[in-house]
Amino acid sequence: MKRTHSILVVDDEKTIADGLRLTLESEGYGVRTAGSVREALGAVVQGDPHAAIVDLMLPDGDGLQLTRELKRRDPMIEVIVITAYGSVRKAMEATKGAGAFHVLEKPFDPDELLGLMENALERRKLVSENADLKRRLVEQVTDTEILGSAPGIQRVLETVAAVADADANVLIVGESGTGKELLANALHERSGRRGGPWIKINCAALPKDLIESELFGHTRGAFTGATTDKVGLLEEADGGSLLLDEITEMPMDLQAKLLRVLEERMVRRLGAAKAVPVDFRLISSTNQSPEAALREGHLRQDLYFRINTVSIEVPPLRERREDIPMLVRAFLERYRTKHARPVEGIEPEAYRRLLAWSWPGNVRELQHAIERAVLVTRGPMLTLEDLPEQLQHTAREGGTGPSAVAPSQVPAGSLEEIERASILKALETTRWNKQAAAALLGLRRPTLYSKMRKHGIPQRRA
Repeated sequence: MKRTHSILVVDDEKTIADGLRLTLESEGYGVRTAGSVREALGAVVQGDPHAAIVDLMLPDGDGLQLTRELKRRDPMIEVIVITAYGSVRKAMEATKGAGAFHVLEKPFDPDELLGLMENALERRKLVSENADLKRRLVEQVTDTEILGSAPGIQRVLETVAAVADADANVLIVGESGTGKELLANALHERSGRRGGPWIKINCAALPKDLIESELFGHTRGAFTGATTDKVGLLEEADGGSLLLDEITEMPMDLQAKLLRVLEERMVRRLGAAKAVPVDFRLISSTNQSPEAALREGHLRQDLYFRINTVSIEVPPLRERREDIPMLVRAFLERYRTKHARPVEGIEPEAYRRLLAWSWPGNVRELQHAIERAVLVTRGPMLTLEDLPEQLQHTAREGGTGPSAVAPSQVPAGSLEEIERASILKALETTRWNKQAAAALLGLRRPTLYSKMRKHGIPQRRA
């Protein structure tokens, strides 16, 4: 039964319209009928149909014009045109010019119509899925997509996969821009609570005098200005997951109240006489070292033990520099598609700068740098001038910006040649001490060995 699909039938002959309605309803479709163009457009305003059956000749207009208008309002709608006047020209005009799915000549077999309708709705589904796939490809590395093959990020992803379906509290620790929120999204989306609410609270962004009301809610008259009852975010998260971003910024007195909620699984609004039960999975994050936050009095020790059932430390980008090429490609593809820019690649000089920079703002800084370059470039290749000012300054004026490798040490050539020459330069600089060369390049030693094999570099100096 296809009860989720609604069909619009447009025919000025009532017996035909009623017959089509009965045939379609017998298969479980929801059906609305109209006898003119005006009635059809009025019916569309009341609710968008998934498909339509439109007579070619209508009393107040042309069925092809109606088909074009329906497709203009909803490009996903599939239209079957029916006509008593067989014409090859009209059929071609309907299918190619107006965008109809098929032209069916009267009289027709009801089973043939049902088969066509099933095919039309299947095509609608495929087109919709394809559009959704393209949208997700364009928006990669956003909600739950974490890119990286470096050992550090792979260990993070393995931990996420292992604990996502559990209800254990998770604490994510990492510098700003490393992707903590992406990991939190992944934990929720891969959990059994993915169908429930996903509430995010930035503890650093909420004003100190409002954070308690936002978290716990309040009743009318609980304080000056409380004119209505308000459901708190802790209650809204019931049945789903709750992210407390920058939890070390939460006032200490509220940390005590939060601890009580986690222990009792009950929350009481400000001014309320009794508490109500809540059930949510807690995910917390911080860009501070938890140990330092404990020492400095920014985090209660008892709350830390409660939220730290599983701890995930996200490495900064400078500690997984081998992922920079992959991230650059992903962001370049994403933003040239999103902004419809005919960008084909990156010039070697600009690419060397991307490889040499240590990215204090981590993946977010790299992401913004690529998007900015895609937006401002005037040619098919991103150039050094398209990169943010701080990267240009250290490259051209001998500035002292945070480079892991001096730009002058990253040679010219193709991207493969750049990588090979950079490795050789680091080995020569360290007299072929692999551990020191790996540290200079910002790589792990096994990764350096792998890249040496890839580029045919011998393990020992000749």
